Amino acid sequence: MSDLVDVCALTDLEPERGVGALLGGHQVAVFRLADDTVRAVQQLDPYSGANVIARGLVGTTRVAQDDGPERDVATVTTPMLKQVWNLETGAVIDSGGKPKKPLAVFRAEVRDGRVLVADAPEAPVEA
Repeated sequence: MSDLVDVCALTDLEPERGVGALLGGHQVAVFRLADDTVRAVQQLDPYSGANVIARGLVGTTRVAQDDGPERDVATVTTPMLKQVWNLETGAVIDSGGKPKKPLAVFRAEVRDGRVLVADAPEAPVEA
């Protein structure tokens, strides 16, 4: 299991915006959502090859769950080629007609007003 690293205070992050962080050799995009939860994914856009995911647009998309009902999930859209990913799982929601390339997800949480992010990604999702 990876270690959690203290990245910053939650108040240092703007809601619905991302910032980049370097953790254990990984460039990570950290997002504060409107409900003050945080998500973290790889900073590298797998389609363009640029480290720009933190500059992406945060939003929500309605997706079907495995058991049928739909729910809204937090998403990020790359500023480069406009692909969309689920910020919880890293799964591609819209690949723009290209092969699906998921994002690596890093465990992230808020504890005592501090943003903590794992220094290594969780297991990758299937495309």
